[in-house]
Amino acid sequence: MRAADLLHFCFQALWRNRFRSLMLLFSMSIGVGSVVILTGLGEGARQYVLGEFASLGKDVLVVLPGRKETTGGLPPLTGSAARDLTVEDALAIARLPGVARVAPMVVGTAEVAAGAYSRESVVVGTTNEFFDIRRVAIGAGRALPPGATDRAAVAIVGRNAVEDLFRGRRALGGKVRIANYRYRVIGVLGESGGAFGMNLSDTVVVPVASALSLFNIESLFRVIVEIRANADLDRVRERILTLMTARHDGEPDVTVISPDSLLSSFNDILVTLTLVVASIGGISLVVAGVLIMNVSLISVSQRTREIGLLKALGTTSTWIRVVFLTEAAMMAAAGALLGVTVGQAAMFAARRMYPQIAFGAPAWSIAAAVAIAVGTGLVFAWLPAGRASRLEPVKALTGR
Repeated sequence: MRAADLLHFCFQALWRNRFRSLMLLFSMSIGVGSVVILTGLGEGARQYVLGEFASLGKDVLVVLPGRKETTGGLPPLTGSAARDLTVEDALAIARLPGVARVAPMVVGTAEVAAGAYSRESVVVGTTNEFFDIRRVAIGAGRALPPGATDRAAVAIVGRNAVEDLFRGRRALGGKVRIANYRYRVIGVLGESGGAFGMNLSDTVVVPVASALSLFNIESLFRVIVEIRANADLDRVRERILTLMTARHDGEPDVTVISPDSLLSSFNDILVTLTLVVASIGGISLVVAGVLIMNVSLISVSQRTREIGLLKALGTTSTWIRVVFLTEAAMMAAAGALLGVTVGQAAMFAARRMYPQIAFGAPAWSIAAAVAIAVGTGLVFAWLPAGRASRLEPVKALTGR
C-alpha cells in the first residue's frame, strides 16, 4: 500500500465516523491549546518582570531593609530590620567612594484630590536624583528640588493621574490634596514606564521628607544607589554593607542586591512556574490519549469485517497496525494544529488587552505540545492497533 493510498484510506475511515473524529479532535486541541496558553501567559509574565528590573541598569544597587540569612532564592521584597533604613543612612551611603547618586524611596497609597475629582494613587517619596537614576523624563514643568531633607509641599503628577484629576484643566501650578496635606504641582511626568512594578503614569511623586511626614513613618522603602562608571560594583556593595552594619549597632540588617542577581532569581522562579503550569496543561493530553485508546478499541470491534476483508485481500498484520496508528496520528496532529491556532489566537487577544505585556508561547512549548500530542496518540493507539492486527481473517469476516 502506497503512502498516498494509506492516507486516503485513513481519511475516509475518519470521515465515515465524523462525530467520533470531531470529539477526538476537540479533546486533543484542548490539551495542546492549554499548554500554549499557559506557557504563553507564563512567558509574558516572565518577560514583563525581567524587563521591569532590567531597566534599572547594571550600574545600580538596591538597598532593602531586612537581612536575608539563607542562600539562594529571592531577597526580601519587604522585611523587618533591627533598625529602620533612614534618610540619614541614604545620605551616608552617598558619601561612600564609588557612589555617584543615591535616591531614597518611600512608597504608599493615598487618596489624591484636585477640586471635585479624586482617585486612589500610589504616592512615591524620593529626591530629584531618582529621575536621573531611573531615566524618568519630566514631560512638563521641573523635577523635585534638590536635597533629601527638603519638606517642600510640591508634587510631580503622572499623566494618567493628571487626566483623572484635572480633566483638561492646566495641571502645572495647580493644587492637589493628599490626605490632609496640600501640594503644588510643579511637574508632569513624561512617558515614564514603570518602576518596581508601579506604573509611574498613575503615581504622584513628592519629596521624600514630605512623604515620611505624610505617612507618619521613619523607615524608607528602598534606597537606589548608582555606581560611578569606573567603580567596582562588588566593592561598593561591601562598603555599603560595612557602613550599614556600623550605623546599626553592629547588626547586619540590610540587604544589598544588584539587578543581575535579582534578574537571575526571578528568571529561575518564573521559568519553574511556567514549566509547572505547562505540565498541568499537559495532563489533558494524557486524558485525550486515553480517549483515543478507548475510541480505537471500539473502532476495532466495529470494523472487524473490514479488517477481515483487508487481510483476505492480502494485507499483512503490520499494515493493519500501521492503518490504525496512522488514523490516530492524523487525529492527534489535526487536534494539535487546532489547539495551537486557538492558543495563538488567545495570546493575540491577551496582547491587545494588555499591550504592555508581550504574551506569547515560546517555540519550544509549541513544538513540545505538538510532539507530546502526536506521541500520546500513537502510544495509546498501539494496543487497539495490535489487537486489530492479530485478528484472524475468517473470524473477522464472520464478525466474531
